[in-house]
Amino acid sequence: MIKAGEITSKDTVLEIGPGQGALTEKLLETGAKIIAVEKDDRLIDLLNEKFTIAVENDHFTLIHGDILELDLNSLGLKTGDYKLIANIPYYITGLIFRKFLSGDIQPSKLVIMVQKEIADRIIAREGKGSLLSLSVKAYGTTKKVMKVEKENFSPKPKVDSAILLVNNISKDFFKEISEEKFFEVIKTGFAHKRKVLIANLKEKFGQNDLLKIFQDLKIPEKARSEDLTLENWKKLVKSI
Repeated sequence: MIKAGEITSKDTVLEIGPGQGALTEKLLETGAKIIAVEKDDRLIDLLNEKFTIAVENDHFTLIHGDILELDLNSLGLKTGDYKLIANIPYYITGLIFRKFLSGDIQPSKLVIMVQKEIADRIIAREGKGSLLSLSVKAYGTTKKVMKVEKENFSPKPKVDSAILLVNNISKDFFKEISEEKFFEVIKTGFAHKRKVLIANLKEKFGQNDLLKIFQDLKIPEKARSEDLTLENWKKLVKSI
């Protein structure tokens, strides 16, 4: 995770859920400044004691709180000037993406441990898209760094994991289209998996000229939502 994030002594790293500090220890060895957010009351004293010297040297700051409720402004972070490293409960993966990708204070890189199935869905090649994949790729480039088999964990979970990198994070994709409208259109497009895309869109937008828009954009009339590339979706959003 550290290698994928290209962490150096010049970096500020926001670590979510340090636990007992195994990853934190390795992060500190890079010389980076670490801001860790831990929700579990039982781990606060342990972490402060374990990293006493780093705290005194201002290399480690521990925040006791819920990352989903935390105001990032209070940490002094600014868009693009920090990297996010997260080994989190998998059920909040989507919420983490939403907070840090669509939020106002984006990291330059995001390295996160997720379920392997989720990583595979996110990095899916063009023409095999999903709502999740598009929602992440609109903000950055994605890469599955490595698979982490369930045997590496104790207790052993039921599923394998993977380390996912989201790089080059920005909102440049939304310079020509509304972020809100983009998500409205793609959510509508994926609303009913058994229907073709144009049928899903008609339910929401009710436009008689949808067929002409598809023809102009060279999108097949029978295309399904997963068939479209990210660039197809951008053009479609601009046209609707």
